[in-house]
Amino acid sequence: MLVPIQVIAIILAFSCHEHVAIASFSLVVPVNKHAGAAGNALYSAHAYFYKPQYPNARISTTTYFGNDQYVQQSLLIDIDAPFIWHSSFPHQESCEACPNPVTCGEFQCTDLRTAFSYQSPSCPLPTNHSMYDEYNDCEVCPVNVISPVTGECSQVIPTFDQFMFTNSYSGSGILSSDLYVTYPITGSTAPSTFDPFPSNVLGVMALSSSPYALPAYLRNPINRIIALCLPSNISTTGVLFLGNGPYYIDQSYVDAMGLLSYTMLVKHPKSFGYFIGVNAIVIKSKSILVPNNATTKISTLDPYTKLRTDIYNDVVRRFSKVTKRIPPAKSVTPFGLCFNTSVNGTTVGIKVPDIDLILQEGKKWTISTANSIKQVTEDVACLAVVDGGPTSEHAIVIGTHQFEDNFLMFNLENSTLGFSSSLLRNQTSCSNYDFSVVYN
Repeated sequence: MLVPIQVIAIILAFSCHEHVAIASFSLVVPVNKHAGAAGNALYSAHAYFYKPQYPNARISTTTYFGNDQYVQQSLLIDIDAPFIWHSSFPHQESCEACPNPVTCGEFQCTDLRTAFSYQSPSCPLPTNHSMYDEYNDCEVCPVNVISPVTGECSQVIPTFDQFMFTNSYSGSGILSSDLYVTYPITGSTAPSTFDPFPSNVLGVMALSSSPYALPAYLRNPINRIIALCLPSNISTTGVLFLGNGPYYIDQSYVDAMGLLSYTMLVKHPKSFGYFIGVNAIVIKSKSILVPNNATTKISTLDPYTKLRTDIYNDVVRRFSKVTKRIPPAKSVTPFGLCFNTSVNGTTVGIKVPDIDLILQEGKKWTISTANSIKQVTEDVACLAVVDGGPTSEHAIVIGTHQFEDNFLMFNLENSTLGFSSSLLRNQTSCSNYDFSVVYN
């Protein structure tokens, strides 16, 4: 469902609108949680896309800023995607309205097809033949994409696009009078491509380190910093900051940056996503060592942390031992260790030991009960980790359940990750940001 313009915010670039050049400056946007199949969850944020004046582009909702028209869309948050792609416009099955397509002779076409593209052996080799009849060969640059929901290949037309966002944020408050425009290259496709996506989500917001993802288009005074706070409930709203803090996530005026510990981001030769070094997993003083060559990925698409089978077995074995006083329950797919949370017909909460990820600098990311346990039915709760298989590419993939109501700051300027562990222990959450007030 679309939200009022006064609560939308993301991204900067140069525009004809004047803006205040301040050292501490960011943009902010609401983050929504969507319930998926089998209890999975996905997350979206909003953006405004420029609407060219094409008479046949059937747009149901437009917003005017000056003489320009924009259409608002919800985009799936993906911190691994190499570039942004979205529906050309709602209800527009033809690419007639695709603004300023990239032609096959431009260097961006080669970039997007090779070095900065989605890679999958199931995708056909890209050609210069467009799926849209209104274009002749080479007038556009068809590029393959992979759906983060279904894993299926589709085709998009890269275009020189234009986004507009409102509501910038600084240490002194939300500056709702300024407008900001950025000019990314995005992939355009028909809205039917997004039929398996959550309702009203018509695109993918790429927040990776790729030169064609959103952070690459952030310009002074907005730094290439992504601060993400995912909500734990579909009825509440989280928050995404782009740029420098401070980050006041509630009206207590406590800057979330003061809650952060930091670790270096690790580069991966085959991915634009975010990786960290995990040396061990500690459960009640017992360490489970992680091999030195193992990779740990952070994902906004995987709902639960995936562990390679050897690590998974050790974690489940240890967790089962330290929770032996909690009545067990029959496991519920995809989980391997579950507990009975019913006492005399009444559901009760359970408290389990923390799980500590020991990072490469000796820093500790603590996963508390709220992030380690998933209530799957009224009577059953499970350890929210899954078996990734014996030959999984990444030894650990940290899923979203493990960092809901955690504050994560991906700093592409100095290649660091800031992490808070659970905000609930500080009597706040990702849903406490109030978009209706100015934080002065």
